[in-house]
Amino acid sequence: MPRENHPDGFLKHRRAPIGKRPPAVRVRDVDEVWAPDWDDEHLRTQAERCVDCGVPTCMSGCPIGNIIPNWNDLVYRSDWKQALEELHATNNFPEFTGYTCPAPCEDTCVLAANDDAVAIKSIERAIVDRGWEEGWITPQPPTRRTDYHVAVVGSGPAGLAAAQQLNRAGHRVTVFERDETPGGLMQYGIPDFKFAKHRVEQRIQQLRDEGIRFATNTDVGTDVTLDDLQRGFDATCLAIGAQHHRDLTLPGRDLDGIRFAMDYLPEENRRQAGQRVRGVTAEGKNVVVLGGGDTGADCVATAHRQGARQVVQISINPRPPEDRPSDNPWPAQPQTYRKTYAQEEGGEEAFSINTQAFLDTDGDGRVDALQAEHVDWTYDRTGRRVDKTVVESDVRIPADLVLIAIGFAGPEPQLPEAFGVDRAPDGTIQTNDAMMTSVDGLFAAGDATRGASLVVWAIGEGRDVARQIDRYLTGRSDLPASVRTSNPAFDARA
Repeated sequence: MPRENHPDGFLKHRRAPIGKRPPAVRVRDVDEVWAPDWDDEHLRTQAERCVDCGVPTCMSGCPIGNIIPNWNDLVYRSDWKQALEELHATNNFPEFTGYTCPAPCEDTCVLAANDDAVAIKSIERAIVDRGWEEGWITPQPPTRRTDYHVAVVGSGPAGLAAAQQLNRAGHRVTVFERDETPGGLMQYGIPDFKFAKHRVEQRIQQLRDEGIRFATNTDVGTDVTLDDLQRGFDATCLAIGAQHHRDLTLPGRDLDGIRFAMDYLPEENRRQAGQRVRGVTAEGKNVVVLGGGDTGADCVATAHRQGARQVVQISINPRPPEDRPSDNPWPAQPQTYRKTYAQEEGGEEAFSINTQAFLDTDGDGRVDALQAEHVDWTYDRTGRRVDKTVVESDVRIPADLVLIAIGFAGPEPQLPEAFGVDRAPDGTIQTNDAMMTSVDGLFAAGDATRGASLVVWAIGEGRDVARQIDRYLTGRSDLPASVRTSNPAFDARA
């Protein structure tokens, strides 16, 4: 179907993405922060802003190559069901990205060069929400089964995407998950108020109905060995994420009250699921969050909802500028300041703070304050910090609970070590062009090979590794190309 011509839509309509509930209201509950209601006409006018540019840079900004102009046009035509099919053609779980992705596609939208980008993320979310409401999203079991059995270790976005693609190729897929419920990062790493867990559960049920088996509470490497996998399966995919925390080796690090963010956040998710959890909460505490990224923001918002007395989020880097600097032109991802949903709800942000020690001022073995310095950094040409000028020394910040959210140093080492796979210096699992590790028949994808990255990258890698495993088993694959395999030179080698 040819696209309708609506090149002046951006002149008629201002950008108006689906909003969020008022901060003062949403901070009092754990319901999703997003506005619950939107109407078709609102999204139709937003889709009309897509200018049908000759080179859709939004697609190059999307790691999985979503065919964004097509489903924008279909929403404009009110053909929501076909828009959903276009969306699912490149993305197994568009609600995962529509709710949680930082939307690099919008930053590379042609309109973003000198205007407000098309509200791509809102349109994506609306399409998939409409699909679930209308009952258009149903199980798609394969019409035929092969005799090949594939194991997928890890049930985050990469593992689930790989499992669904392999299953649709007809292979018999078992997903191993060490936690009690599948979903990985989507289930335990993202707060309920940012991404409601029924959205994960309905996808897991779809995959079960398509014939995928889930083995939960199973720690591969301990409960299941490499020999077990090689005897029981024709190929295995490691999609174990990158959950090896970066830490701080500072005086006072062993004090009580200092937690990793990815221990703290899953505890609250389990608490919201009705499970009994013994972990600490932020209630009545002075909370300091170390790290200025998305995980840090989720910690801030969780602390608000737990009743923290004060929340301070610290970044070691300077505050980004409000406007693009001259060396950061479109369509590069903008290095500008954006207030997070968590900071909209309250708390303080502190930039260029170099943490020096954790202090126990009363001798009870618990952290009471953070000692730091306010600095100006000097950077080399690669953007690495090389020197500092101290602006203010001996900065003291009250802290009854410190949450470390400074990123991850690759996958946890136990499983790669147990399986004897080659690893890069940064700890990630090394693979060849066909995404296979140094062990024959053992593949890897997602954050385990890339390092901690976006959900959208994980989905793309899961789709890619499924295509490569399918080729390994059968000599060819009809599964669609995605991130890596869309490159003709790569495709010829695979």
